[in-house]
Amino acid sequence: MLAFVFTSPGAEIKIGPLTLHWYGLIIASAILLGVTLAQRLATYRRVEPEVMVDLLVWLVLGAIPGARLYYVLFEWPYYSQHLDQIFAIWRGGIAIHGAILGGIVATLFFSRRRRISFWQLADLVAPCLVLGQAMGRWGNFFNSEAFGDPTDLPWKLLIPRERRPLAYIDSAYFHPTFLYECLWNLMVFCLVLTLFRRFPQLKRGTVFLIYAIAYSLGRLWIEGLRTDSLMLGPLRIAQVVSLVGIVGGGMGLVWLYWLRRNLPDIKTVPL
Repeated sequence: MLAFVFTSPGAEIKIGPLTLHWYGLIIASAILLGVTLAQRLATYRRVEPEVMVDLLVWLVLGAIPGARLYYVLFEWPYYSQHLDQIFAIWRGGIAIHGAILGGIVATLFFSRRRRISFWQLADLVAPCLVLGQAMGRWGNFFNSEAFGDPTDLPWKLLIPRERRPLAYIDSAYFHPTFLYECLWNLMVFCLVLTLFRRFPQLKRGTVFLIYAIAYSLGRLWIEGLRTDSLMLGPLRIAQVVSLVGIVGGGMGLVWLYWLRRNLPDIKTVPL
């Protein structure tokens, strides 16, 4: 039987006197790859590629602070006692749902300012976003975080003792939930990219809504395996938000294809 034991080499890489953080390198790589893909996809919808470069600035300003703020708010009992760590994003501690919410707000402002369809931009960003999410999970691997319950499966993740929850201090191997979500997100990427390229007649917003449903379905079950979920009372916040994504995405598709109405949008001008 094949066995895979994943072991992080550490959160940092040293090049001479320079210390780089894997998490930051992965995020930067995901951003560069995402904007390159978005520019290419833009040509399929007769959108100027430069528009996607301009949007990138807005997305970074909305998504990264949103991801950190979301995480800090739900972990405030800790950060209220460690104020110096609030901005230490290189140590991990960002939430993708916060990034998505921040990115949506930024895109709304951008689309209104430029008078470009919000849903057209959302469809363009969706494949790039989920590809970036797949890459970003490897940041969790290098930081030895966001892992699942203990497991003795042939595939497992070795977590250093100092990174283990106290309840599992004597367990060495855990579910590699970073890998589960990475693989799931790659499948979602293939799905939405195929829809985007092969079905240009789809109504605006369709690709993004399908992304919201598909990603949320995976996150819903993977989150149930994790040991470090952000909580609100007895509820895992990511599962609650995932259910909202599934229901909201489904209602949007019903609106588009059953009721045959367009989604509310920004008043646009010709590109």
